[in-house]
Formats: sequence, C-alpha cells, structure tokens
Amino acid sequence: MIALVYRYEVREEHRDLFEATYGPEGECARLFAQSGGFRGAELFRCEDGSYLKLDVWRARGDYEAFIADHRDACEALDNRAEGWTRCEHRLGEYQVLG
Repeated sequence: MIALVYRYEVREEHRDLFEATYGPEGECARLFAQSGGFRGAELFRCEDGSYLKLDVWRARGDYEAFIADHRDACEALDNRAEGWTRCEHRLGEYQVLG
C-alpha cells in the first residue's frame, strides 16, 4: 500500500468547509471510494492551523487509474476548493509498512 501525503495552509474562514470536504468521511474520500483500490483518508490539523492529509491506496496503479478515469470530477473539486487555501504541497508518496 501507498500513502500520498499533502500539506495545506488553510484560510481560517474556510477551515470548517475544508475539514468537511477533505476529512475521512468528506466529499473527496467519497469520490475516491469509487475505486476498489482506495483504502481511506486521514486529515490532521496542527496548532499552527496547517493540515496534513493522507490518502491511502492499495497501489500506485490504483490511484493513477482512478485519476485517469475521474479527472474531471477531481479537477472540479480542486477548483471549487482553490480559494480555501493559501498553499498546498504534495510532500510525497510513502510505502505503508505493516
């Protein structure tokens, strides 16, 4: 399994909406759940107001196939949420151990 890890700096006035959309039960996770290879998401908030988001997939190929098949829906979600953050960084892809 792999975990894709992202860091976000979210504007304070959009935190509730961001959490509801990108949390483990949010719209993004529900979209990804259309793939049998999606294993779940976690969202963490730091006291400085930044967030870490982890998306866990069975394999990189599952993620890549999902994005290829659902590019429009993913881009629509990203575009809608664009003003909610000051910045977004993909920190990396990590192998899930255990």
